[in-house]
Formats: sequence, structure tokens, C-alpha cells
Amino acid sequence: MKTSFPIRIPLLALFIVAISLLHYFTPLHLHYLHDIFQRLYYLPVILAAIWYGLRGGLICSLVVSFVYAPHILFQWGGHLTLELEKYLEIVLYNVVGGVTGLLAQRERERSIELQKTADGLELSYKKLQAQAEQIITIEENLRRAEKLSTLGEMAAVLAHEIRNPLASIRGTAEILKDDYRPGDPKYEFIDIQIRETERLNRVVEDFLRMARPLPTIMERCSIQGELNTVALLVANDARERRVALVVEGAAIDAAVKGDGEKLRQAFLNIVINSLQAMPDGGTLTIMTSVCQVGEAAGQCEITFRDNGKGIDAESMPKIYDSFYTTKPDGTGLGLAITKKIVEGHGGTVQIESTIGMGTSVCVRLPMLQTE
Repeated sequence: MKTSFPIRIPLLALFIVAISLLHYFTPLHLHYLHDIFQRLYYLPVILAAIWYGLRGGLICSLVVSFVYAPHILFQWGGHLTLELEKYLEIVLYNVVGGVTGLLAQRERERSIELQKTADGLELSYKKLQAQAEQIITIEENLRRAEKLSTLGEMAAVLAHEIRNPLASIRGTAEILKDDYRPGDPKYEFIDIQIRETERLNRVVEDFLRMARPLPTIMERCSIQGELNTVALLVANDARERRVALVVEGAAIDAAVKGDGEKLRQAFLNIVINSLQAMPDGGTLTIMTSVCQVGEAAGQCEITFRDNGKGIDAESMPKIYDSFYTTKPDGTGLGLAITKKIVEGHGGTVQIESTIGMGTSVCVRLPMLQTE
């Protein structure tokens, strides 16, 4: 409709001029034609009222009255009865223009109000939708907190009831193992017993790490130093799995305020997961950089990228859930512990993965500003 605005006024003028010419050039004895022509004046008056409201309707009716009045005065001047009828027609032009314009203007104002109401409702809907999503997030956090609370109680019980007996079992098994030589069936059985005891002890340790609160006193921690330590710890395991371990970003002296031991544990969990995802070998790249754009600008970004099996879409939403694992001997606590540690340091963890192409884990931590 907006594109038609420029031609509306010329169109109204054309209507008025054309109808007036028909009046002036039609012989007076053709009364029925003049009756039709004077009714045609209502068309531009009504159109102007609809298009431009009260003001447009009145202006158009006054223009029609102005161009129609000479026809009455000079061509119908000797017929008093006809003059009165036609003067009444002029009055009706103005009444129709004013009433129609007023109604059209009110309808337009009502439409504007309705549009404002609709915009307000849409904005309210978006706010409600955002609040609903926030409530869902809060509920998920509450459920996770409830799990962690239960986990804390379990960890306390496990630590008390299992750790000490495990140490006794392992110590006894190591003593018995000295009585047999490699190749003896009993030697192999005792070796299995020791390995399984160690695995059970790792499960208990994972429980304790999950339930143990982060330290309240944090110090300056070098990210690259912790990553180098992690690379040194897993070097033998990576070599046995035929995985090339590449650490980049040594020139970036990124430091955060935190607990180095905790951060090392978080990085170690990610690296172990990546190594286990490449049973046939591959490459694990650990790269450190500083974010330059977006909300994370100025934060330290540590990216762990492997070319392993990847994570399927069904498992992706559950990877941070406690006890969820796809590994036969996994506890399902590694990433949950990692996420808790990183968020405890004011950071974030993001994971992207493609089946058959590998996984990328991005850890962002606020950097410690150097004075």
C-alpha cells in the first residue's frame, strides 16, 4: 500500500476534473446524466476520507464543492428548485467526507493501538519464553546439586568403609605375590587381584573428587606449566596407544587465579578421555590461545582436539551427567568433575564432536591480569 501513496492525490484530482468536465460539457436537458455525474463526486470524497482520514475527506469535499458550485450558479441559475437540491448535494458531500474520514481515522488509530498491543504481547511472550528456559536451567542445576549432595554422602561412606580395607587387601596381595614367580598361575591371580584393587581405589578417588569442595584459597597458576605436566604424565600411555601428543601455545604466558592441582586434574581427565577415544592411534593437539572477540574476549582458551571415534548425538546431552559412561570400566565422573572444577574457577567447558572425525574440548578460564 505504501508504494501507491504518491499516485493517490493525482488520482483524486483526475476523478474530480473528469467528473466536472462531464458536468460542464453535457447539455442541461440531459437531467438524468447530470444526476449520475453529481453522484460520482462521492467516489473521490470517500476515497480521500479512507486514505487520509477526517482532514483528507473534508479537503476533498471542499474541493468538489468549489468546482461544482460554478456549474450550479452559471448553468442552472434560473431554476431555483434545482439549485436548492444541488446546494443540498454539496452539503452532503461535506457531511459524507467528514463522517467517513472520522470513521476511517478512528479505525486507523484503533489498528495502530492493536498493533502496539500485539507487539507488546509478542515481547511479553519472548520474555516469558526466556524465563521458562531459565527456570528449566535452574531446575536442571537443582537436580544436579541434589545428585552431588547424594554423591557427597556416598563418598563419605565409601571413603570410610572401603579405603582402609582396600589398602589392607592390596598390601596382603603384594606380600603374597613375592612368594611366587612370574608364570605361576597363582602369581597371575594375585596380579589380577592387585589391578582390580587399584581400579576400585580409583573409583573411590573419583567419588571423593566429585564430592570434595574446591579450595577457598587460590594462587597464581600457569596454564602452560600445568599442561606440560599433564603431557609428561600421559606420555607413556600415549606412546603405548600410538598417539602423537602435540602441545602448542608455549609462547603464551597465560596465568589464572586458581588451584593448580585441581586444574591439572581437570585437564588430565580430558586428555585421558581423548587417548581412550583413539584405540588405533592418532593425534591429540593441546593448544593455548587468548580469545580476542565476543563475550570471552581476554580469557584464556585451552583446546583439546583429537581425531578419535567421536561422540554420537544421543550421548552428547548426557556427557556431563554423573555416572553416565559408555566405557566398560568407566565411572562416568570424569567430565562431571572437570566441569565442576572449571566452573569453580569461573570458566566454561564446550564440547563439539563428530562421529568418525574426532572431538574438540574448549576450556575457557578468566586470565589473571598482570600489573
